Amino acid sequence: MNKRYLAKIIATDKEGLQMISACCSGAKVKIGDIKFLFSNKIFLLSLTRNNVEDKNDREINSICKFDYVDKVKSKNIDQTKQDLVLKLAGIDYFRNKDNYEINLIFDNNAYISLRTETIEVRLEDQNEIK
Repeated sequence: MNKRYLAKIIATDKEGLQMISACCSGAKVKIGDIKFLFSNKIFLLSLTRNNVEDKNDREINSICKFDYVDKVKSKNIDQTKQDLVLKLAGIDYFRNKDNYEINLIFDNNAYISLRTETIEVRLEDQNEIK
């Protein structure tokens, strides 16, 4: 019996965030699938990515969840175009006094910056696209 398991990666440090960035590199993100839940301090990113872990190039729908997010800024992203698809180049961060700034870097010089008090990121696969 050949069972397939969906990935769930939890990052709480630099190495974990680099792992999630590597898995999400080249993922497609629709602008309408980006949500910031201000009262819950959660930033959600629904993406379609290649399954780089198994090297079989199958596309997988995944959710990338960032917890404890205080502030979100974006640049070069037209939020009125809900059907526009961006390509995620990578995820980077740096320490800024007492907070972290996590940057989601997209193609065409677009990015989203998240200010958070701690690194707590989850990448959960939802289903495999047939």
